[in-house]
Amino acid sequence: MTAWLDIIRGDAPLVVAFPHTGTDIPGELEDGFVSPWLARKDADWWVNELYGFAAAMGATMVRTRLARTVIDCNRDPSGASLYPGQATTGLCPTESFDGEPLYRSETPRPAEIERRLKTYFEPYHQAISAELARLRARHDHVVLYDAHSIRSRIPRLFEGELPYFNVGTFAGRSCDPRLTEAVQSACSDSGLSYVINGRFQGGWTTRHYGQPEIGIHAIQMEVAQRGYMREPPAPTADSWPTPLDPAAPIAPSLREILEHCISFAKGRS
Repeated sequence: MTAWLDIIRGDAPLVVAFPHTGTDIPGELEDGFVSPWLARKDADWWVNELYGFAAAMGATMVRTRLARTVIDCNRDPSGASLYPGQATTGLCPTESFDGEPLYRSETPRPAEIERRLKTYFEPYHQAISAELARLRARHDHVVLYDAHSIRSRIPRLFEGELPYFNVGTFAGRSCDPRLTEAVQSACSDSGLSYVINGRFQGGWTTRHYGQPEIGIHAIQMEVAQRGYMREPPAPTADSWPTPLDPAAPIAPSLREILEHCISFAKGRS
């Protein structure tokens, strides 16, 4: 198995993908970044641990250990923006969410971007495709749940403070409305803020795989990091990341959401 790619297989009709929880940077790339901390600053910190319960539910989990600054596995491989006209980061990001330059001087050239696509992006998505195919051979319907997190306030990317739960279904195109309703119900029951298809409508993973007409339902969950860790006003190398809160207020709702995903797929099958 590829050293930077983790796959835990289950038999439930659910794949949980983690494209941004990694912090590994290949040795040959390290010196090109301004600092190791800045190259890891925008990770989806601890999200794979936050969903650690999913394996016991029978979910399949696919995770890259690589930092998103190496290559972002949730961007369009063509380089096209997922949110035209809005600030975002690219396939091989050259600046942080806050607009800070990531590279000391030379940014990745087209040949280097293509190398990273072939070496890292494609194997990650080949793994997701293979797991979806394996589960579709057993179930008529399968849910692909793309797990993310982000700091609650990033003025360059969005105004104000994000809700705790940010659900993306590509404006309803990537999954059956009944799945959206079930996830929304769990978010509502939490008493915490949530939004459906707000600032985050689902990245390339959700948009690419979500084909409810053939039994693959994709949904992205972007949780605000204040829901499971302490967020300093302005992250620094000395203050960020903070530890995972063992009593994370959003954790029970995330478990309920995955239970709904499995129940939905089994019910449709």
